[in-house]
Amino acid sequence: MSLDVVDLRTFYSGPLGAVARRLLGRAIRARWENVSGMAVLGIGYATPYLDAFTHEAERTIAVMGAAQGVVNWPPNGLSATALAELDMMPLPDASMDRILVVHALETGESPRELLTEMWRILNPGGRLIIVAPNRRGLWARMDTTPFGQGQPFSRGQLTGVLREALFSPVHWAEALYVPPIPRRAFLKSAIAWERVGVTLALPFAGVHIIEATKTLYRPVAVRQARRVATRMRPVLAPAPASRLPDPARMASLD
Repeated sequence: MSLDVVDLRTFYSGPLGAVARRLLGRAIRARWENVSGMAVLGIGYATPYLDAFTHEAERTIAVMGAAQGVVNWPPNGLSATALAELDMMPLPDASMDRILVVHALETGESPRELLTEMWRILNPGGRLIIVAPNRRGLWARMDTTPFGQGQPFSRGQLTGVLREALFSPVHWAEALYVPPIPRRAFLKSAIAWERVGVTLALPFAGVHIIEATKTLYRPVAVRQARRVATRMRPVLAPAPASRLPDPARMASLD
């Protein structure tokens, strides 16, 4: 199930979306403190979090899924967004230094195919950050937010799909501990919720934030050596020597 770009834009223009943007943006920026001279790509609906990199990175672009729709971004100046099938993006191999994935992995038909395409696009030594709903969190259980759509993940599931696509996780974090209730009391205390959740490592965070690197080798399946029985080829064996005629018997016959 793909999210509609209109619903995504509406969510981030509201008070709950503003809280999500602030909390997730801080966590993402903490991992990528300096992207000077780098190419940064946002996949899915990552534009609310790409603003922090536009004036620092060499170039920043966003690709949105064909089923989701596309919006103009940034709002001022030339558009840096494109509409494409996320498993067949019109980008050269090894052309991006950083890839940020938001509202994409949980709604795609095949997470592995999507990550395989990101592996192709990412530079050797590049970094990938995925924001995905936590299946144990409150945000994944309420369909009033984009994080309540699609398939939520556990940490083990994300690890498995990343390794299948030849990525190695290097950092894990969780965010959105505040309940997804658009009431002023909860929204004003969102920072306090976040600090308590991170300090105590509470299990009900709304999203996983995973940073991974591109693995530059492909595993080779180890096959067990099989012993092949040597086929015995028939050879010519000498026939037993024929008996010579008995001289006495031959004489009696004469």
